[in-house]
Amino acid sequence: MREQNTTHTKAIQDFLAEAEEIVEQVGTELADLSDMAESGELNPDVLNSIFRGAHSLKGLAGMFNFSGIAELSHNLENLLDWLRLGKLNLGRDIMSVLFDAHELLSTLIRVLATGGDAAMTHEIAACVLKINACLAPPESRNGAVPQEKFVLPEHIRSALTEYEEHRLNDNLAKGRTIFNVHTSFDLSTFDTELSAVTDFLKECGEVISTLPSVGENLDTNIDFEILFGSKVPLEELIVAIKSDNISVSQLSPGTSGAEPVVTAPPERDTASAALPTREVSSGFVQVPSSSQTSSSAPLSDDAALSAKSMSRTVRVDIGKLDELMNIVGELVLANSTIAGVTARMRNEGYSHIGIELAKAAKGLERKLADLQKGVMEIRMIPIGQLYEKMSRIVRKISREQDKRVDLKFFGADTELDKLIVEDISDPMMHIIRNAIDHGIESRDVRIAHGKNEKGTIQISSYQKGNHVVIEIEDDGGGIDVEKVKKKALQKGLVNDIQAVSDREAIDFIFLPGFSTNETVSDVSGRGVGMDVVKNNIAAVSGMVDIETRSGEGSRFIITLPITLAIIKALIIRCSGRTYALPITSVLESLLMNNTNIMTVERKEVVQLRESTLSLLRLDGYFDIRRSETPPTEFYVVVVGVAEKRLGLVVDDLIGQQDIVIKPLGDSFKQFRGVSGAADLGDQRTILVLDVGGIINETMRSGS
Repeated sequence: MREQNTTHTKAIQDFLAEAEEIVEQVGTELADLSDMAESGELNPDVLNSIFRGAHSLKGLAGMFNFSGIAELSHNLENLLDWLRLGKLNLGRDIMSVLFDAHELLSTLIRVLATGGDAAMTHEIAACVLKINACLAPPESRNGAVPQEKFVLPEHIRSALTEYEEHRLNDNLAKGRTIFNVHTSFDLSTFDTELSAVTDFLKECGEVISTLPSVGENLDTNIDFEILFGSKVPLEELIVAIKSDNISVSQLSPGTSGAEPVVTAPPERDTASAALPTREVSSGFVQVPSSSQTSSSAPLSDDAALSAKSMSRTVRVDIGKLDELMNIVGELVLANSTIAGVTARMRNEGYSHIGIELAKAAKGLERKLADLQKGVMEIRMIPIGQLYEKMSRIVRKISREQDKRVDLKFFGADTELDKLIVEDISDPMMHIIRNAIDHGIESRDVRIAHGKNEKGTIQISSYQKGNHVVIEIEDDGGGIDVEKVKKKALQKGLVNDIQAVSDREAIDFIFLPGFSTNETVSDVSGRGVGMDVVKNNIAAVSGMVDIETRSGEGSRFIITLPITLAIIKALIIRCSGRTYALPITSVLESLLMNNTNIMTVERKEVVQLRESTLSLLRLDGYFDIRRSETPPTEFYVVVVGVAEKRLGLVVDDLIGQQDIVIKPLGDSFKQFRGVSGAADLGDQRTILVLDVGGIINETMRSGS
C-alpha cells in the first residue's frame, strides 16, 4: 500500500510540474496575443498553441480527477476555439477574460502544490460565467470573403476543416494570394523535410492546410498539397523554392484551380532578394547553420524507426537538488576536518603519513569544488523566466488602470539561484504594481507634463561581483518626498521634518503600515506593504534601495547573492561567541585600537583612506554582556552591499571556511541581523550574519 501511495504522490507531483509548465507557456503566449490584439495582426499559430495548452491541461486534470481545473480548462478551450474559428473578434474584454482564467488556473495549481484544497468552487463558477457570457451568437467577421465565392479543387475543399476554412477566408480578406504547393518526399525522411518546407513557407505567409496526396511513386514517396496564403508574387516564390520535388500553382479567385505553373524553376533572379534565402534542393530545405532544422543526409530505416528520445533535458525537483547540495556541503566540511587532522599529524611527528594524507585531501578538495560548481550551475536559471511573469502582470494591471505601459527588459540571461528567483518574484510584483498604480501618471497628466502618454517600466539585471543587481525603473511622477515627511510627522515618527534628509524620508516607506495614500485601491499604493517587500528580500540576504526624482520617476535597486547554498565565509569571534560573515560581503579587515576611533555626532567612526567609515560594535548590536575586559586591540571587518559600507568591530578573526547555510525556521524569523545557521564540522553550530540587514538597520537608526 505504501508503494502505491508513493507512486500516486509521485504521479501528482509530475502532473503539477507539467501543469505549471503549460500554464507558464500559456501566460507568455497570452501576453504576445494581447500585443497582437492591439496591433490588429493576429498570428494564428500563437492562438493555436494557447488552445492546445488549454486542451492538454484539461486532459491531464481529468486524468487525476482535479475536476475544478478540468472544468475551467474545458470552458477556456471552448472560448479559444471560437476565437480560432473567427466566431469572436478578439477585443480588450475577451483578452481580460482570458487573463482572468489564466490567473485562476495558476492559483489552483499553486494551491495544489502547497498541499491545499483547490476546490475554489465559487471562483471557478464566476470565471466560467464570464467565459460563457463571451460565447454569445457569433459576431460578424468584418471584411471576410465567403469561401464559397472562391472555387477550390473539390478534393481540397472536401478535406478542409471548419478551422481551415476560416483561415482561408481570413487570408482572402487580407488580400493574400492563395497557392497550392505540391511536394513529394521519400517515405523515410518526409517528416523532417515537410517540417522544413512548412517552416520556410511560414516566413512568407500562412500555411492554411497540409493534406496528404496521391503521387506517382506510391511505393517510395508520399505527396502533400500545402494550401498557402501570401502576398509574395508567384514569380518570387518560384525563385525562392528550387526543387524537382516541389511545384507551385496559384489558385485565383473565381477559378477551379490550374495546372502547376512551374515544374522546372528558372534561374534565380537577384531582384527577389527580399524573400528568405533558403533553398529547397533534392527534396531538402537547406537552412543556414545557425538555425539548422534538418539533416542533409537521408535517414536510414533504423533511424526512422528509432524509439530514442530527441529531448536532452530531465525535469528535477528542486528539493532533490537541495538535498544533493546539503550532501556536498557535508562532504566539504568533512574534508576540512581531514585537512585539520592532517596538519596535527605533521606537527606531532607523523610527517610522512601526514604528507600523503594531505595530498589525498587536496585532490578530494579539487573534486569537491568541481562537484559543488556543477550542482550550483544546475540550480541556476536565467532571470528572463521571471521577466515573463512580470510581463503578464504589467499588461493586466495597466488594463485595469486604463494606462498604456511599455515594458522593457535588459539582462534576461543573468543567472540566479532558482530558490532566490522564486522568493523575489512576489516583492518584484508588488513594486511593479505600485509603479503602475501610483508611479506612472494617467494619460492626461502625462500629456500635460510633456511626456509620452505611454509610460515605461524598465527592468534590468546584471552581475556585480558575487551579487546580482535587479533594477526596476519607471518614468512616472516619482515619490513625493515632502508628502512622506509630513506623513512621518503626523504619525509621530519625527519631531522636526526639517531635520530629516530626503534619504531618511524615503526609508520611512519601508516601515509597516506607512502609506501616503488617502484612499485604498485594489492595487497597493506606493509604500503600502513595502515592509513585506524589504523583509522578503532580506530573507534571501538581499537589500533593496530606492532612488527617486520628482516628476521623472523612481528606481528600485535590489541586490542579491547569486546563491545561498554553499558559500565561503569569514569566521569571527566577539565576546566569546563565534559567527560567520559571507565572504562576498567582506571587503577588508583592519587591526586597530581605541586611539584610531573618533566620535562624530555621537557615532563611532574611523578614517579609512579618503573616507569616513561608520563603526558598529557587534556585542552592542546583539546586546551581549561581556564577561571579560574588551581587548585593547581588535579587528574592524569592513563589509558592504551595493554602495553601502560599515565597519564591524570584533575581537578576533578565526579564518575562512566553506559553510552550508541552514534556515532557522519560522520561530526565529524575528531575530534581526541573522540569516541562518551553519555547522563548522566540529560539532559546533554558529549563526550566519545578515550583512545587508545589519547595514540597513544601522544606517536607518543612525546608531
